[in-house]
Amino acid sequence: MTLKDKLLANMKEALKSKDSLRLNTIRSVISAIKNQEIDLRRELQEEEILSVVTREGKKRKEASALFKQGGRTDLVEKEDQELAILQDYLPEQVSEEELRKRIQEVIAETGAEGMKDFGKIMKVLVPEFKGKADNSVIKDLAGEFLN
Repeated sequence: MTLKDKLLANMKEALKSKDSLRLNTIRSVISAIKNQEIDLRRELQEEEILSVVTREGKKRKEASALFKQGGRTDLVEKEDQELAILQDYLPEQVSEEELRKRIQEVIAETGAEGMKDFGKIMKVLVPEFKGKADNSVIKDLAGEFLN
């Protein structure tokens, strides 16, 4: 079962169970997927659908942070619940310890010596952890090791 099929099946389940939050969240993701397909004029591959779901999750995370700044706890809660729903469709996130360990291995493999070699290690790490770790976390940890 593809991710798109899973989303459609879960949307039908949410519709039947009258779970409006889950239904609206899944509908917004399916809509984003369809918009991307229309823009590209083709069906999306599994990894492209995964990147759309990741992007939607990132939007929820950013919105939650902004609402928290504005003191809107009701909206923060809603965004966090939507993010939790979206995380069901994403691969399991790697722990920070695993990420740190792999960054150190990549630095050793590439012989990186400071921020001038930042691009070298990011070129290896980003594709490896696509969907499994947020790029900003990878960037921050890599910068920490290179400084």
